[in-house]
Amino acid sequence: MSASDNPAGVVTRFAPSPTGFLHIGGARTALFNWLFARHHGGKYLLRIEDTDRARSTEPAIAAILDGLDWLGISGDGEPYFQSQFEARHAEVAHQLIERGAAYRCFLTQEELAARRALAQAERKPFRIRSEWRDRDAGEAPADTASVIRLKAPLDGTTAIDDLVQGRVEVANAELDDFVLLRSDGSPTYMLAVVVDDHDMGITHIIRGDDHLNNAFRQLGIIRAMGWREPTYAHVPLIHGPDGAKLSKRHGALGVDNYRDDLGILPEALFNYLLRLGWGHGDDEIISREQAVAWFDLDHVGKSPSRFDFKKLENLNGHYIREADDARLAELVAPRLGVDAAGTELLVKAMPELKARAHDIGQLADGAQFLFATRPLELDEPAAALLEGDGRTLLRAAHEALGKLAAWDHGALDSAVRQVAEAAGVKLGKLAQPLRAALTGRTTSPGIFDVLALLGQGESLGRIADQMEPNA
Repeated sequence: MSASDNPAGVVTRFAPSPTGFLHIGGARTALFNWLFARHHGGKYLLRIEDTDRARSTEPAIAAILDGLDWLGISGDGEPYFQSQFEARHAEVAHQLIERGAAYRCFLTQEELAARRALAQAERKPFRIRSEWRDRDAGEAPADTASVIRLKAPLDGTTAIDDLVQGRVEVANAELDDFVLLRSDGSPTYMLAVVVDDHDMGITHIIRGDDHLNNAFRQLGIIRAMGWREPTYAHVPLIHGPDGAKLSKRHGALGVDNYRDDLGILPEALFNYLLRLGWGHGDDEIISREQAVAWFDLDHVGKSPSRFDFKKLENLNGHYIREADDARLAELVAPRLGVDAAGTELLVKAMPELKARAHDIGQLADGAQFLFATRPLELDEPAAALLEGDGRTLLRAAHEALGKLAAWDHGALDSAVRQVAEAAGVKLGKLAQPLRAALTGRTTSPGIFDVLALLGQGESLGRIADQMEPNA
C-alpha cells in the first residue's frame, strides 16, 4: 500500500530507546515521521522502547520527551511504553509456535559459542542452523532452558519496495533463525517492535537505513502471522563534515545541547533537520506550515547527508533576526542573571543586539555591557583604542554630552558629530574610543544606541572612568 491509496489512514511512529539523550539523528527521524503524518492528515505516535531495563532511565525518557516538545513534534496522545506489552509479545511468540512458524531451541550457550568460533575459523558468516528446528521439543532433557526462534525461510529471496531505497532484495539463506523469546521469557527487540507496530496500526515505518537489514527479518514474523505489511522508508544516516558517520568526535550532541549550550532556536533546528537529506527545489528557509504542505518521501536523498554546523549557525542567525524581541530577552536573561528590569532593558536593546548574533549565547555576550559594573575592565584591543589621542577625544565627548538636555538619538548624533568635526577627525575615529569606554570592547551595537540604552548618567560615568590613564 502506498500513501496515496489511503491518505487518511496513515499512521507513523517514532520509537526511541531511552538509553541516552535524544540525538540529532533521532530528532530528524521523528521530524520526518511527524511531517509525513501531518502532510497526509494521519497520526504520529511515540513509543518509548524501554525493554532494556538495565539501560533505560527516567532522565533519558524525560530528555526525549522534552526535546520533542521543544521542537514541536510531540506524539499524538500519550506515549506508549514497550515494556507494558511484554505479555502480548510473548503471546505472539507462542502463536508462532502453534502456526509452525517458530520453535523451541535448546542449544546451550556453550554450543552456540563453539559454532560461532568455527564459523570465524572458517571465515564464514555465522548463521544459526539449529537441529531443534525440526526436532520434537519433548526430546530435550528435563529442566533445560530454551528460547523461541523464528523459522526463517531457507530458499528464495525476500524483497522490500522501500519508498527511499527503492526495491531491495536479500537471499533468504542470509537470514537465520533469530530469537523471539529469551529463556527467561522476555521478548527480543525484533519481536517486540513487530508486535507493537501491528497493534498500534502503524502503516509507514520511517527510520534510519541502519535498520534496513532488520526489516527483512521482521517481515518473517509479519508474514508468519498473516498481518498487513507496513510500507518502509529507510532514510540514509547523517554523516559528519568528513563524510564519516556522525559521532561524538564530530561534536554530535543531544537536542538539549543545541538548545542550552549552543543557543539554537527550535525553528532553526526544525528547518535545518528538514533540509538534511530532503529538499524542495532551492528553498532553504522553510516554515513549519510550508514543511507540512510540501513534505514527501520522494525527495529524500539516497545518499547520507553531511552535518554542517556553520550552515546551522547561519540559519539560526536568520531566525534570531525574525524572532520576537521579548521572547529573545526571556531566553537571554537567565544567562546574564538579570531581573525583570534587566529583561525590559534587554527587550529595548534586542533590535540592535540580534542584528549580528547567530545564537543565544552571542546575544547574551553582546548584551553584557548593559549590566557591567563600573569601572569597566577593558579587554586588550579596547584599551589600545584609548592610547594616543583617544582620551583627549573622550574628554571632549564627555563635555559635550554632559551639556545635553535631551538624551535621544538625534541629540546624541548631533553632539558627537560636532565633537568629531571640532577635533578634525572622522566620526569613526571618535566612535572607537567611545565604544571602548562604554562597553569595554571593540564591537557593540551602534554607538548612539549604546549611549541611549545606558542612559546619560551611566554613559558619562563610564566615559569619565577612562579619561585618565590607568583609570
